Amino acid sequence: MGQRILVVEDENDLANLIELTLNNAGFIVDQCNCGQQGLERALTTDYALIILDIMLPNVDGLEICRQVRINDPVTPIMMLTARNTETDRVMGLEMGADDYLTKPFSIRELEARVKALLRRAAVGQTAEEFGQKTDLVFGDFVIDPRCHEVIFNGSKIELTSTEFELLYFLAQHPNQVFNRSQLLDSVWGYNHVGYEHTVNSHINRLRAKLEQQPKLPKLVHTIWGVGYKFEFSHS
Repeated sequence: MGQRILVVEDENDLANLIELTLNNAGFIVDQCNCGQQGLERALTTDYALIILDIMLPNVDGLEICRQVRINDPVTPIMMLTARNTETDRVMGLEMGADDYLTKPFSIRELEARVKALLRRAAVGQTAEEFGQKTDLVFGDFVIDPRCHEVIFNGSKIELTSTEFELLYFLAQHPNQVFNRSQLLDSVWGYNHVGYEHTVNSHINRLRAKLEQQPKLPKLVHTIWGVGYKFEFSHS
């Protein structure tokens, strides 16, 4: 049986096209045209992935994302946004969305992004991946890819699957600087101009969860004009 995906989109033609494409790719799709109904399903049903339009009747996609993330940091969330709503795109990412697509978009790109998100969410589930990925230990900071856990000073830090993959990638290469295009390609699996906000917002979310003073980071550093790097300090 295929993985189940929730699509919350009030444009019927687009919602039907997304459902048809994902069905043909082997997924089971639940479709909602109303934000309230979409929120109820998102909170009461286990989904492999949730696709949310931002502009929805009753309850918008940002609020659905926010409420899902209160108790569920793991399920991948993709936002669908209009081309002229940059603020909404950033807000969606800051609330916990893993990725976004700007309308109008290629339906094949949507399918590729869905598969990439699901691959990241499933990381560490096969015996081969268990052998390939090992714990990263930096003093009292531990990144466990098999359990998708981060332990810092004895406390578990809840990360979304994409936040975890970004942190793990950076920590695998301590002190090495990566620009946003390299991170999009290595972590998200694509590199398209205009999607740099995805990286920026995930870096901000990581700092908010990991750092005592996010504006003075000690783990994930910005190298101005270049990119980002992971550097652990005991101080």
